[in-house]
Amino acid sequence: MTPAPFIQFFDGTEQPRHDLLGGKCASLVALTQAGMPVPPGFAITTASYDAFIAAAGIEQDIHALLANLDADDVAEVDRVSAQLRFEIESRPVPTDVRADFVTAYHALQARFSEPVPVAVRSSATAEDLPDASFAGQQDTYLWLNGIDDVTEHIRRCWASLFTSRAITYRLKNNIPNEGLSMAVAVQKMVNARAAGVAITMDPTTGDRSKIVMEASYGLGELVVSGLVTPDNVTVDKIMLMVVKRVIGDKHAELVPDPANAGLVELEVSPQRRAVLSISETEITAIATIAKKAEKHFKCPQDIEWALDRDLPDGLNLLLLQSRPETVHSSGTKTDAADSTPTAGFGIESITRSLLVQAGKATT
Repeated sequence: MTPAPFIQFFDGTEQPRHDLLGGKCASLVALTQAGMPVPPGFAITTASYDAFIAAAGIEQDIHALLANLDADDVAEVDRVSAQLRFEIESRPVPTDVRADFVTAYHALQARFSEPVPVAVRSSATAEDLPDASFAGQQDTYLWLNGIDDVTEHIRRCWASLFTSRAITYRLKNNIPNEGLSMAVAVQKMVNARAAGVAITMDPTTGDRSKIVMEASYGLGELVVSGLVTPDNVTVDKIMLMVVKRVIGDKHAELVPDPANAGLVELEVSPQRRAVLSISETEITAIATIAKKAEKHFKCPQDIEWALDRDLPDGLNLLLLQSRPETVHSSGTKTDAADSTPTAGFGIESITRSLLVQAGKATT
């Protein structure tokens, strides 16, 4: 039997296997192979994580620490999380795993005329399942430069399989830790002029004739942290016409800081706050690509998108993820609306935004 590869490029010929790629990477491979616009990159597969855990000799520690853990014992969950993350982050990566990653990283960089920053994104095997919503429970790292920095953050993504929130979620939803693994996406960073999410249904009612989207200037992390209120737009799915728009405050944006090879938070002028962060043409394009994702995956989708300021209009809309909608279909809409997501746009963010506008959300 041929060993599972340590690396799989998004635009390769291999099929997207969830057990090898996790939810996020499987989606990115499927979207790329379907001809949809995805920033180029590759997956460090679950075979890499499994080889690392085996070489580190900590598999038994993981099972022992998680056995009989009480999800309601917050202090103990935090202690176990901290110990497991330390064990993973302090162990060396096996030589063969690192060698394959280094080769893939340089192959990705060779596609561009100069070195480009990358995003490193966790992709667990237990995420993006039809009956589970793991959005934001593992880590994503943005605007990373150089092989050493990227390698270190890959290991942090592996360790984020054991964040307190992820451990608690798995315990409360009876998701076993046996067989759990983590892939990692490494892809060209998007220089986002605006970013957001689109849900191919109304998450507050389940109306599948609508597409509901959120948008804000720059990268999406400030929305996630609750520091900005995004624009909210509802589109008729058939006619692709806007039926409702609410302009959010959007007082700040997260943008690249080339001098320091990172990101910086800037204030948005009152003039830009007072208008939608995306144009009518861009709204139509986002709704159109959301419909394509729903048709491809054959169920309502929660997509993440960005408009890359480095690309020309008409070619600048990129898909960052597409996952099955879970909040309304699982009957957990109210719970999700009252929770604050911790990473990435998502359906929970949209639901909460809608309830805030209606004056119904808790603080």
